[in-house]
Amino acid sequence: MIYTVTFNPAVDYVVHTEELTAGTVNRSVSEEIYFGGKGINISLVLAELEVPSKALGFVAGFTGEAIEKGLTEYGIQTDFVRLEKGFSRINVKIKSGTETELNGQGPDIPPHKLEELFSKFEGLCEDDTIILAGSVPKSLPSDIYEKILGYFSGKNVRTVVDATGELLLNTLKYSPFLVKPNNFELGELFGVNIATADDVVEYAERLREMGAQNVLVSMAQDGAVLLDSDGRTHICGVCSGTVRNSVGAGDSMLAGFIAGYEKGGYEYALKLGTAAGGATAFSEGLAKRSEILALLEQL
Repeated sequence: MIYTVTFNPAVDYVVHTEELTAGTVNRSVSEEIYFGGKGINISLVLAELEVPSKALGFVAGFTGEAIEKGLTEYGIQTDFVRLEKGFSRINVKIKSGTETELNGQGPDIPPHKLEELFSKFEGLCEDDTIILAGSVPKSLPSDIYEKILGYFSGKNVRTVVDATGELLLNTLKYSPFLVKPNNFELGELFGVNIATADDVVEYAERLREMGAQNVLVSMAQDGAVLLDSDGRTHICGVCSGTVRNSVGAGDSMLAGFIAGYEKGGYEYALKLGTAAGGATAFSEGLAKRSEILALLEQL
């Protein structure tokens, strides 16, 4: 089983207007509601690829109930920790030529609720996969990723980390199965400018030397690079299409990679991840199965 962890899930309220004028009443042309957070995005794309997952994390209030219900209706198992106070955040995204966002803060997570999350980890078995993705709320310890990977150390559970900066670097001593920075995040980790695929390979190899088993680096219009646990380098180009959306493309790539690895090893995983990331980038929302498979044919 694949488990995703989203510390701060959200209801994304997307509003389309012809024009946005501050200080006046504005009318929408159309609206959509999505359930978001990096781990949830990954579970949604895994579901499109017919790979089951279970979504973990924290929810609160009426928005938390909506998130749980929405994911269940989508066929995703959930086992969130419910918080007694506050409500899961609402992110407002206003699209009117340009995009304006107002992201909610989310509820505080008390220490005893974090302990409850760890108690749910007891159900993971050998060869399960747990994916940690996204930022950490201020109410949680800054080393929470490190603590979770430490908990799974020696238990033969595959750990996947999609994070930035120290949050990522501090997990490497626990040899995560996969880390997934993009090329800009990779450069920030080492204080350098990543300009070429050779640069990506050089610094991805440093992450492997520091403990990561596999390093997947997305490079937007320049494709993706994978350094696998055997030290081999795999490079994949991009699919053809018109970019409409960048939100969730990296999450979709990660979901596609994990789904592909479960089914066919590294080469297939990289191609399916690239197709899934592209399908989201070319869509208004997260990738759908038919779109992913159509782009996979290009690769």
